[in-house]
Amino acid sequence: MNLVDWANGWFWATDHEVSRFALQRGVALLYAIAFIAVLRQFTPLLGERGLLPVPAYLERVGSRAGPTLFRWRYSDRLLTAVAWVGLLVALALVAGLPQQGPPWVPMLAFAVLFGLYLSVVNVGQVFYGFGWESLLLEAGFLAACLGSDAVAPPTLVLLAFCWLLFRVEFGAGLIKMRGDACWRDLTCLYYHHETQPMPGPLSPYFHALPRPLHKVEVAANHVVQLAVPFLLFAPQPVATWAATLVILTQLWLVVSGNFAWLNWLTLLLAFAAVSDDVLARLLPVSPAEAPPGPVWFAVVVLVMAGAVVVLSFWPVRNLLSPRQQMNASFNRWHLVGAYGAFGSITRRRDEVVVEGSLAADPEDEREWREYEFKGKPGPVHRRPRQRAPYHLRLDWGMWFLALGSPAQHVWFQRFLLRLLEADPTILRLLHHDPFDGERPRWVRARVFRYRYASRAERRRDRVWWVREDRGLLVDPGALDRLYEASR
Repeated sequence: MNLVDWANGWFWATDHEVSRFALQRGVALLYAIAFIAVLRQFTPLLGERGLLPVPAYLERVGSRAGPTLFRWRYSDRLLTAVAWVGLLVALALVAGLPQQGPPWVPMLAFAVLFGLYLSVVNVGQVFYGFGWESLLLEAGFLAACLGSDAVAPPTLVLLAFCWLLFRVEFGAGLIKMRGDACWRDLTCLYYHHETQPMPGPLSPYFHALPRPLHKVEVAANHVVQLAVPFLLFAPQPVATWAATLVILTQLWLVVSGNFAWLNWLTLLLAFAAVSDDVLARLLPVSPAEAPPGPVWFAVVVLVMAGAVVVLSFWPVRNLLSPRQQMNASFNRWHLVGAYGAFGSITRRRDEVVVEGSLAADPEDEREWREYEFKGKPGPVHRRPRQRAPYHLRLDWGMWFLALGSPAQHVWFQRFLLRLLEADPTILRLLHHDPFDGERPRWVRARVFRYRYASRAERRRDRVWWVREDRGLLVDPGALDRLYEASR
């Protein structure tokens, strides 16, 4: 074999067709879900009359917002057009239509997804301030260089995906060991299943597992996040088995909670290390090998790989730093960032409960009715529901609000005022409006301490939660005066 043949054999991963299939279609599907959330939630939260209006934000920050199509003009109509284009392109990729053409076609399709979603994220403010937004953008950027079905996947792109997964897992493992002491003494899961932002239908059962098993869960998590990521770069079949451990761990997290598309995207990234040859020994799959790609495509891949290497300086420095940042973007394009989750764990669950009343006297406690949110805990009889990979941004904002983050107060005050107006766009973000569109005379916010009901309490009282009143957060009289002043 001459040098050219060897270089071609290394550069093009002819044994990773399954990897490309899973990565391209999986990432595109998550983009589709993200754009559906834009269509359903962006306008009431961030639109022209939103809780944090984009026009006012852009006027305030200007070019500091980063690259966005809305820099010169924002309108709800333009936002809707952006979301629909993104959704349709993403669905075309899920169906595999661009992949049937030459490599530049899926490259262009993923470039469109990246550009449109970057435009949304860079004006999304606190409602888009999550690490998995950057993770989805970076995954879409890499997926653009996977090519089409007409050529073999480039090895450098698959390695870039493994490097992304390494930063996600290893970064999360380090931030845990450097953060809360309960990760080091293996006790964090005594609390986490109950206090996580949005529990799922099985979360109460995970919380009820014996405490020694919780310690095993934490220890296994440390192994998968701190040791297994290095094996993603090992020869086959070791890399495939390492990827399998990551996938199984992420599925465990999927069924135990609701973390938007974080876990789904992480397990998709692991497919970059999965070899067709190893799968063929276990499953009845025999993907056809595609030929090497054209020279221009190889040059694009080399440029992409060079950019990833250069930009990796900042996340590597972050990983090595004792003051490691979690979910940090080091450039305005959200590429090659730092990731991590739950460096600290809350021991108690406080929830902000919003209520309204039609009574003339706000002191009449019998007339107060509770607004129900789609995902976050509310009435004690409602069982937690599975929402991921869909992202309920208002519900997540309410979780951060209960932690006492001052940055949340401005949007929450406006949210309460919109409830006094019975704003239909805001009410559609809720699970239940107790007034069926009628305007309440009063609105207030209270804080409750929540815990899971025991098995005996569930059977006796038919409840999933037990809660204790911790007092008022927003007084109805103060809000009424604010509402009058704003009219």
